[in-house]
Amino acid sequence: MGRAWDAGDDPVAEALRAVDRRGFLPRARRAHAREDRPLDIGLGQTCSQPSTVAAMLRLLRVPRGARVLDVGAGSGWTTALLGHLVGPDGEVLGVEVRPGLAAWGAANVARAGMPWARLVGAAPGVLGAPRPGGWERVLVSAAAQSLPPALVAQVAPGGRMVIPVRHVLALVTRDDDGEVHVSGHGTYSFVPLVEAEE
Repeated sequence: MGRAWDAGDDPVAEALRAVDRRGFLPRARRAHAREDRPLDIGLGQTCSQPSTVAAMLRLLRVPRGARVLDVGAGSGWTTALLGHLVGPDGEVLGVEVRPGLAAWGAANVARAGMPWARLVGAAPGVLGAPRPGGWERVLVSAAAQSLPPALVAQVAPGGRMVIPVRHVLALVTRDDDGEVHVSGHGTYSFVPLVEAEE
């Protein structure tokens, strides 16, 4: 299969080459890590197709030193990729609603050796991880039925969020004055977004 997703010298391609997908897959799936397709990681979840992850990260435009929220972090691969993009002056928080998957993903991220990136279980009844001032970038790797206001509210002024809404990849931007803009950028398939249980 073609590997255009990690070709080139842009920061996203470099991150995809630097953060080995094999370290974020169950042992039985590791031989398929270089294939451009989603791979099952258990509990009905997948490690997303690399070309899709590349498209999302390029749309997100993550700068060095950014504060980034990764919703639906799963195995932790996207959390680690974001950690590579922001560097040690940044911060990445991955959140995962399924406790068993969150624990495994957290261990995977810890092994990646980037202490500024971590993965935690989602707080009960909370979508995302609200913080004062919001997040400069928000990546959502599961499909919402409609744009969740709770996540839009967590995008900082001047920030960006990439989120699948039904099958359309949406880019949400917030102006410095707080006005929100939404645009669509192609169709993709994702597992559904699940909110944390009360």
